Amino acid sequence: MTFSDIKWDAIFDVDLAIESFPYLLGGLPNTLWISFTSMFFGLVLGLILALGKLSPTRLLRYPSTFYISFMRGVPILIILFILYSGFPFIGIEFAALTAAILGFSLNSAAYIAEIIRSSIRSVDDGQVEAARSLGMGKWLTLKGVVLPQATRIALPPLSNVFLDLIKASSLAAMITVPEIFNKAKIVGGREFDYMTVYIVVALIYWAICTFMSFFQEWLERHFERYLDSPKR
Repeated sequence: MTFSDIKWDAIFDVDLAIESFPYLLGGLPNTLWISFTSMFFGLVLGLILALGKLSPTRLLRYPSTFYISFMRGVPILIILFILYSGFPFIGIEFAALTAAILGFSLNSAAYIAEIIRSSIRSVDDGQVEAARSLGMGKWLTLKGVVLPQATRIALPPLSNVFLDLIKASSLAAMITVPEIFNKAKIVGGREFDYMTVYIVVALIYWAICTFMSFFQEWLERHFERYLDSPKR
């Protein structure tokens, strides 16, 4: 194939892009619902796993370590297919959207746990000792001293996990969830023009992630002002 053999006129059909745009946006609510809900449950489970891995008790540390290792080592697409197509064989069935949220939550929790664990470990031990010397208990020290500082440290990598969740939500199309990419496949098959609709979908994902990046920067500035503000 030579440069002149490329069909430049077939790369992007403006009329199809404009016509299909509202239909593609019809999948946006599911995309955002999967992303935000999975991030919420991933944060909750990730915090539990992080504390479990930091625990001196083997009964908590070993299962948490195994879970994190397993979920980080298995492709999310396999997790989705196990939940949606595999579980019915043992009598457990999930709706496609439920399976997607559950799969992304379980998978993202492993990455979130490692971020939270490393952020907690990065807090200076001297501050923990100072809190203990003031009579603060273990959990009060964790809640009032360690976690607020760990949150500021963890914010940028947690934001990256969320952006990855938004983009990875397109994999939910593989288990028939009607999100943006699923609708793009339908339009592309109907119009025999996958290039145009996939470019439109790419631009939609880019716009979402760009907006979330601005929100991330705002959160970072907010926490910096909070942490750097003088105490009265």
